[in-house]
Amino acid sequence: MIRRDVFQAIADPTRREIIHLVSKESLNLNTVADQFEISRPAISKHIKILTECGLVIIKQKGRERFCEAKLDTLKDVSIWIEQYKDFWKNKLDALENYLEEIKKQEV
Repeated sequence: MIRRDVFQAIADPTRREIIHLVSKESLNLNTVADQFEISRPAISKHIKILTECGLVIIKQKGRERFCEAKLDTLKDVSIWIEQYKDFWKNKLDALENYLEEIKKQEV
């Protein structure tokens, strides 16, 4: 199995919507596909990418296959975003301080 990057999975809006749907409850593949206006093979391809990234797991229950979200994989995304959040917060705080100093000098 190819191990894809989680960022690749969340880059696509259809895959983000699939994650959103199955994060609420386990859904069979047909129910997931019925939520979209694209072909079932296209949905299957999206789900395959999500499983390769570890964001979705497929469980067999009788004759049906169900998608379940495995959201702990998103912690990589959260960590990556957090470092940029801190970076920009520091930059904006410095800008605010600079603008306050300029304003004081004008008075």
